[in-house]
Amino acid sequence: MGKYAILFFGCILFHIIGTWSLPLIDRDEPRFAEASREMIQRGDYVVPYFNNQLRLDKPPLAYWAQVASYRVFGENDFAARFPSAVAAALIAVSIPVRGLRIGGERVGWRAAIIFTLCLQTFIHAKAAVADMWLALFVSVAHWCGLEVLRDGLTNHQHQKPSSRHQISHWWFVFYVSLALGFLTKGPIAWTPLLTVACTVFYAPNLQLRRRFKFVRGIVLMLAIIGVWGIPALIQTHGEFLRIGIGRHVIARSLGAMEGHGWNSLGGYVLLLPFYFVTIFISFFPWSIKLPSLVQRLWRKRDNIDNYLLSGAAIIFIIFSLIKTKLPHYTLPAFGLLALLLARHWREDTADANSERFREGGHRSLFKKMSIVTTCVWIAIAVVVPPMVARFFPAYQVFQQSRASLQPNMQFASVDFEEPSLVWYFRSRLKGFLTPLKKRRAAEFMSEPGPRFVILPMPVAGSVFVNAPQNWKFLTTSGVNIAKGKRVDLTLVLKSD
Repeated sequence: MGKYAILFFGCILFHIIGTWSLPLIDRDEPRFAEASREMIQRGDYVVPYFNNQLRLDKPPLAYWAQVASYRVFGENDFAARFPSAVAAALIAVSIPVRGLRIGGERVGWRAAIIFTLCLQTFIHAKAAVADMWLALFVSVAHWCGLEVLRDGLTNHQHQKPSSRHQISHWWFVFYVSLALGFLTKGPIAWTPLLTVACTVFYAPNLQLRRRFKFVRGIVLMLAIIGVWGIPALIQTHGEFLRIGIGRHVIARSLGAMEGHGWNSLGGYVLLLPFYFVTIFISFFPWSIKLPSLVQRLWRKRDNIDNYLLSGAAIIFIIFSLIKTKLPHYTLPAFGLLALLLARHWREDTADANSERFREGGHRSLFKKMSIVTTCVWIAIAVVVPPMVARFFPAYQVFQQSRASLQPNMQFASVDFEEPSLVWYFRSRLKGFLTPLKKRRAAEFMSEPGPRFVILPMPVAGSVFVNAPQNWKFLTTSGVNIAKGKRVDLTLVLKSD
């Protein structure tokens, strides 16, 4: 247990470096962070809100994790991101246990290192979003499915007298993980069911129905989901189902949302291999070994390889068929890929002259890649966030104005409605952001009471030509990352 504790806390330390000095990145991070804060303020942990409006995009588990983090660390950027680091560390700890059972201790620890150090894990373990929690529960479900099937997959070589009890134990955790995965990001968390089905199809002697107790398991899974889902549907009059499933699952599958993909048939076909190309960036630096891994698996693979490969392939194929595409969507497959690569790492050295040379040479290569990658990621996490923070306009204008903010101030924006405005300014204010048209800005500021408006610099210059002398004008420049364009903002503030 001591080694696993060191791995867990070491991974958390590695992932949290720099999370306190990089502002939340529009748009998803501030949405998650603010929705969790509004859960606390409203005392409603069933239905999320953002800027006092229903946010039905995702189920609530990631918000609950952030709420717990806020209770410990306060409501800040670091606390919003900390749960993702915990989820990544839990995945890393779970991998050596599986590796020990299917390939030995070295395979498990190598796989944990591969997963932890790949680029997509490095990024999303520091992000205030739900993706790492989804990856955790999908990974755990895959591991549980492997445990239930393992004695058949390995020709009983690992079977123990307590096999029946262990199968029952892993069967239960399997369906609990599927339920928690749904509560994180919806039905995509059920992909391990397809992995199990594919495995049993190729090894029919495993008797899927007897092993996995589908009816009982589905009832258990739906019961867990229903504890939250039924109150959520009642409170929202069914809107959670219509928007959460109808829009963000079905519509996202059939059309590109928020510019992530192409809606045309030609564009859709062109993007079909998207994830099979981006994996070489997302899984970097270990992706340099993927071609040799594919060659090895093509020539020879066992039932364990088939299980791991099926799980990864199903995730890649599903997201390839979905029209909306982002590189990190395949993150739940990375634990499976890490184990596959770790199992076959030594076997890529057919040109070596001796087993000793092969083992020694590849230990050296693996260690070198691990050490260099760790140093590079730590350097980036320490150096880059303070350098780029000045390019985040919402964060910068908040820092400039925070000394003048009063809790009862009203605030609005014109032509800049990024969620980061809500997240940062509501840390000092009780009210919510009001989006305005240009013609309404002057009228808003003329109303009684302390208030301020944030608007593009040229607009501010034309609207507030004859502003009172006691009003404050604060300006900043930066980049709207969500839209990929430069912005120049002015905050016009009236203190009374």
